[in-house]
Amino acid sequence: MKINAGEIRVGTLLEYKNDLWIVLKTQHVKPGKGGAFAVVEMKSISKNTKLNERFRSNEAVEKASLDEIKFNYLYEDENKYFFINPKTYDQIELTKEIIGEKGKLLTENLEVNVSYYNDNPISIEMPNQVTCKIKSTDASIKGQTASSSYKPATLDNGLNIQVPPFIEAGDNIIIDTRNLEYVKKI
Repeated sequence: MKINAGEIRVGTLLEYKNDLWIVLKTQHVKPGKGGAFAVVEMKSISKNTKLNERFRSNEAVEKASLDEIKFNYLYEDENKYFFINPKTYDQIELTKEIIGEKGKLLTENLEVNVSYYNDNPISIEMPNQVTCKIKSTDASIKGQTASSSYKPATLDNGLNIQVPPFIEAGDNIIIDTRNLEYVKKI
């Protein structure tokens, strides 16, 4: 599907120069002289390289069409995660490189959306919030101000995040999966 360069947003997947690119940054510029253009920073999905490109605002760019299928997480081994389609019971495996750090947030039967491009899985989208348990955290310092002073904490899945001073080891909290930040205590 073709879109104008002015419609390119962060997170958009583009087909460009025979590769699939994810948009990291975009800036729309309207100089005093000449036509408007968009400066786009992209990262290749397959090669892991970056590219800065300039598109005229009326130029058409090919937006990648992705298929999304819901899967439930099953288990992991040394370098792969395994998922099952709850409707067809088909199983797929994704490498840990595709999922990255967010793989530590996967729990049994967690429902995720797997994005396919040309019948190849390229990414997963997790629910926006998941529940985790605090394994350990530093003791809060008495007299510390209540204003946004956070302390480091380790979750039971091994992730390190920043939490408010009132959070203790053993507490259940909700984490935002998009930026791996504390949301609230349960």
